[in-house]
Amino acid sequence: MGVPEPSSELDIEKFFCSILQQDKEISAGIAAICTLLKLLQQDNSETVQELVTKLKKADEVMQQTDYSITAVMSATELFLRFITLATLDYPSFNQCKETMLERGQLFLKKLEEARPKIAKLASSFIVDGSVILTHSRSRVVLETFKEAANNNKRFTVFVTMSSPDNSGKEMCDDIERLGIPCTIILDSTVGYIMESVDMVMVGAEGVVESGGIINKVGSYTMALCAKMMKKPVYVLTESFKFSRLYPLNQRDLPNKYKYKWSTLKEDLSKLHPLVDYTPPSYINLLFTDLGILTPSAVSDELIKLYL
Repeated sequence: MGVPEPSSELDIEKFFCSILQQDKEISAGIAAICTLLKLLQQDNSETVQELVTKLKKADEVMQQTDYSITAVMSATELFLRFITLATLDYPSFNQCKETMLERGQLFLKKLEEARPKIAKLASSFIVDGSVILTHSRSRVVLETFKEAANNNKRFTVFVTMSSPDNSGKEMCDDIERLGIPCTIILDSTVGYIMESVDMVMVGAEGVVESGGIINKVGSYTMALCAKMMKKPVYVLTESFKFSRLYPLNQRDLPNKYKYKWSTLKEDLSKLHPLVDYTPPSYINLLFTDLGILTPSAVSDELIKLYL
């Protein structure tokens, strides 16, 4: 994974954004952790408190970009929790910092191994002749399709155009490059096509405490249609996207999650939200690097992650 070489004074925003610009297969959460690790390596703090303060400030800077704040917040919160667990166990700051670096690198390694694990689990649910509906572009869903195709499974995919950025077009191209028949459809065609599919597979920008998900706008509409037509909805997501957030409905989801940071001071009533919230009652299973979970099991896993 190529990342830029920063100057001695790390420009957090520039470094973070350049990682994502150089490699579109890296999620915002992973890029945020890579940035915090680089800061940890270069930092000249003299106390743990000073170092943690700098890391938290860096987290705030990354949240104030136009990349997914959902993934950044959940990943950095877990990362900071994981690396600071051992801060009281060492007599010297240097020893403590060295341990934090080791734990941080271990944490990143685990995250980078998550996507293949999920793909193996989820691809087992794809059988010959399956017709799958997906939404927008999801790296882990694409990896799952690749895994299934490599196991000589024959299936067909429908993918929504996914307005307003039409990211579904890129997803369709990626799927077709794998030799999988794929058709792109208008977002408004979801209800029409639902009766023809066997399952819905989507990714997630974040998983909240209830087991519901925050994902590209239109995910909730798709899940509603699937529920009415008794089609299973499977969510494929890494555990670093688990977030200590508990929205009750769309309005309860804070605006900073729904809109780009650069547009928050505009008249939001004139803007389309970029994500929506899908309640757990519309989700059958979540395929994660922690295993296959029901939505109700997410809160238990969150407790384990933060213990």
